[in-house]
Amino acid sequence: MFLRIGRSSGAVLLSRCLLTGGLSVPKAAWSRNVTALAVGRTRRRRELFYYPNEVCFRNCSTSQAKMNCWNCKQLLDSVPAFFCNSCKTIQPPAEGESYFKIMDCDYTFTVDTQKLQRRYLHLQRFLHPDNFSQRSAKEREYSESQSALVNRAYKTLLKPLSRGLYMLELEGMHLEEGTDSGTDSAFLMRLMEINEAVDEAQTPEDAEEIGRDTRGKLADLTGQIDAALHKGELHAAKALLVQMKYYANIEEKVKGKLSEFM
Repeated sequence: MFLRIGRSSGAVLLSRCLLTGGLSVPKAAWSRNVTALAVGRTRRRRELFYYPNEVCFRNCSTSQAKMNCWNCKQLLDSVPAFFCNSCKTIQPPAEGESYFKIMDCDYTFTVDTQKLQRRYLHLQRFLHPDNFSQRSAKEREYSESQSALVNRAYKTLLKPLSRGLYMLELEGMHLEEGTDSGTDSAFLMRLMEINEAVDEAQTPEDAEEIGRDTRGKLADLTGQIDAALHKGELHAAKALLVQMKYYANIEEKVKGKLSEFM
């Protein structure tokens, strides 16, 4: 970990410590360095397309051009196409296809995770490389690629944090290391106190109480992020996802603490 010198160096240092689980800077030392950032920046709202019970970002859909089967040359009847309906041969992954489209999910933050899991199991039942051990090298290659793609799509859409970050990426917005120095200093102080409480927990009950509070906060943030995305407030959603990232880190830390008591 390194300290970036600048007007918000205190906030950068604290945020990195909280995300990595390490904290060696006394409160008095870092709190003097936490500076207030200017507010009132012009925020440009990106246009969203609305449909009943769902929201679709402008960039969420990718190429819809239908392709031909590499084996029999017949036109594939869907995008993405995992198999050719004519010769039943596995197809290569569609380049740049949205994870939502791959997993047959609505373009919305409130994904039906049970439907997502069913879709995942269904696809892997047919795409898993074990099914193609006696097939051609090209079919084995496509099977491995398709199966890996479905795995990535499933893991990304399963959890609210990774799902929300992916939805922002579709709009060209990213959360990069060191770019969340604008996080409120009082919020960072509160997180430091929670991290210290986890470290000092003497019993499983103490750690579990922190875990319950953290899960409650994550559930509340999930609702706020969903509302922000539906309103097209992408910058607000991004700020909330930053908070979710910190609380998700605390949740993992609590799990590690509980494992120490076993």
